[in-house]
Amino acid sequence: MADLTTIILTYNEELNIKECIESVKHISKRIVVIDSFSNDKTIMYAKEMGVEIFQNNFISHAKQFKYGLDISDIKTKWVFRIDADERLTKESAEEIERICTENSETDINGIVVRFEVNFLGRKLRHGGIYPFSKLLVFKYGCGEIEDRNMDEHIYLTEGKSVELKNDSLHYDYKDLTFWVDKHNKYSSKEVLDYFQIVHINKNNKKLNNSAKIKRFIKYKIYYRFPMGTRSFFYFFYRYILRFGFLDGKEGLIFAVLQAFWYRFLVDAKIYERQKYM
Repeated sequence: MADLTTIILTYNEELNIKECIESVKHISKRIVVIDSFSNDKTIMYAKEMGVEIFQNNFISHAKQFKYGLDISDIKTKWVFRIDADERLTKESAEEIERICTENSETDINGIVVRFEVNFLGRKLRHGGIYPFSKLLVFKYGCGEIEDRNMDEHIYLTEGKSVELKNDSLHYDYKDLTFWVDKHNKYSSKEVLDYFQIVHINKNNKKLNNSAKIKRFIKYKIYYRFPMGTRSFFYFFYRYILRFGFLDGKEGLIFAVLQAFWYRFLVDAKIYERQKYM
């Protein structure tokens, strides 16, 4: 077992929470659930799994995670943030445990976790989706999270990070109705960040390389295309140039929803705000 506290953010995750907790319990000294007052069976299932539970009104994922760090009174060397629709595999869990143990006193202060995205029951291996990587494990006191409404990243304040060789899973059991509702809310949050970042010079030097590249592409390339056309370029890049069509019907549905629904909805909300400012 690693000297590790795992923090899971939840809201109505009764379909996911058990699998998530089960995947991390063998490597975590503590598992803490920070719940946004779920009205389903999330809390009941979490209690059955024997984890610690705190509830807090949700403002943003970043603020909720900061609350989790504060309320949990962390005593372990390492902290792991994982969402309820994510889970470790046996191989990735063992790799995290080994890296944490071997680097207790080194300058390796962070671990970048790789995810394989599962959409409508199919593993998406094309379209630039795989692998989806983010820094989620860090030594307590050596990492912080960006104060953003969307697409927030954990970054190291000192030391270096390493990336896992084994994949973990991003597998949400909820349906497309939930996906659409969630991404509608995400689009509003992304618009808030758009106006903050485009008009204010933000320093991204502390982010890991993967996060830096994604941030650069979004704000220095993608948003330079005319509104109303960039979603088409996004679809062409993902589905054609990055071979998203090889993921079958699920790949087509994912690419269309991401480009012509989610990305276009963000553009429409940006236009709406600009029009009435």
